[in-house]
Amino acid sequence: MAGTYTKKDFGAGPEEQTLLKDSNGTRIVPAKGCEPVRLSPGWEGTGRPDDELNFKGVTMDQADLELNPPRDRLNLVFFILILHGIGALMPWNMFITAKEYFVSYKLSKEYTGVDTNYATNFLAYLGSAAQVPNFLFNWLNVFLQFGGNLTTRIVWSIFVLVLVFVFTVVLAMTDSSGWPGIFFWITMVSVVIVNTANGIYQNSVFGMAAKLPSKYTGAVVLGSNISGTFTAIISFLAQVMAPNARTAAIYYFITALFILLACFDTYFALPINRFYRYHELLHQKEANKRQLENSSRGITQRPPYWSVFKACFPQLFNTFLIFFVTLALFPSVQSDIRLSDKDFFVPTEYYSSVMCFLTFNITAMLGSTIASLVQWPSKKYLIIPVVLRLAYLPLFLLCKYEPVKTERILPILIDNDWIYWVIAMTMGLSSGYLSSLSMMYCPRMVDSQHASTAGMFGAASLITGIFTGVLFSMVMPSIVANLTF
Repeated sequence: MAGTYTKKDFGAGPEEQTLLKDSNGTRIVPAKGCEPVRLSPGWEGTGRPDDELNFKGVTMDQADLELNPPRDRLNLVFFILILHGIGALMPWNMFITAKEYFVSYKLSKEYTGVDTNYATNFLAYLGSAAQVPNFLFNWLNVFLQFGGNLTTRIVWSIFVLVLVFVFTVVLAMTDSSGWPGIFFWITMVSVVIVNTANGIYQNSVFGMAAKLPSKYTGAVVLGSNISGTFTAIISFLAQVMAPNARTAAIYYFITALFILLACFDTYFALPINRFYRYHELLHQKEANKRQLENSSRGITQRPPYWSVFKACFPQLFNTFLIFFVTLALFPSVQSDIRLSDKDFFVPTEYYSSVMCFLTFNITAMLGSTIASLVQWPSKKYLIIPVVLRLAYLPLFLLCKYEPVKTERILPILIDNDWIYWVIAMTMGLSSGYLSSLSMMYCPRMVDSQHASTAGMFGAASLITGIFTGVLFSMVMPSIVANLTF
């Protein structure tokens, strides 16, 4: 009957039955054995800011993201960050892997007709020109943040890299045999500009990845190691297939252009991705919350750099030492280790390409891949294998390391290509694995609102390790020339 309701229609439980019994409005007595009704605190009682309570500035899309946290479908964001990791180290890898193009072609006596010092010391000059600006701008970018927000820094950095590589391709197509000195210094200036932009780009990419779960920082490191592998493979294929060094260099540098343009395009695809927007929203909410708390306490909004640095220092030291050891040996020492056995499966003309560049980059890539699946040892004990890697310095020097124009005095104790290859593979594998772990652990050492700053400190420590490792590699020829037992 219309207007008639039963207890069953109400679905009344114990509390509801108690409330219905006392209809005179004087008092409500709970049923025996029942807890009194407990009301949840109102929305206003949650302590949220007024703007959030009134849904000010909150779009339907943001509300939907919070109610339905998205997943990284098809690992799209993960692969985009791998691509940016490739792009972040592409300029450095392109120039060092193109050693034969510069030394044996553009600056050679056969091409220029004159005997110059430029070819002999090319890698030393290249290392200084590349790493000094990279080192300076990585550290300055932590504190000054050139160019404003992450988007501005990343976009302009990639744009500058693209312009310089276009210029490098044009330079490869130009006959520079009559002006080797000018060509050399133009190349050095290009390297300075490239690595200035690249320092800002790489630092900003790590800052961007630090806003996401830790495996995405590992994706950037994995991309950095894939970059070396990709560059080494392209260089090897160009060496085998191209008719001459000039054509090989043109195709080689054009490949870098395509990678950088892909990085440029995919960066603008990130804000469209729901997973990325969700974590951006979480990061922004946390930042706004801290900003509100700091403003109420009269605290400045500047990140507590010293506190973040102290909290991250163990992982910053790990990152520094890993890359110091790696760059002290690769590529300068490793590329000058010579073939011992003529019957070895790698012929002399490809020995450096395979045993140095391909071996290191492939094993480093595998190490980074493993780190995304297994994280061991923990943050506390990571320093143990990192310090043990210092043993690679004497091991490589005891191999058949014969730098150009250097008379070796130090005895060769490891005169077997297979043993050297095993040492080289474990060095690359440990470099990729441990560097990924240290960079993944770094943002976890601080509160989430400082994760981006911690990521930038990590990138700066990485570049510091590379910079000091490159400088230390210049001492290696004098060590084998003067040290004996």
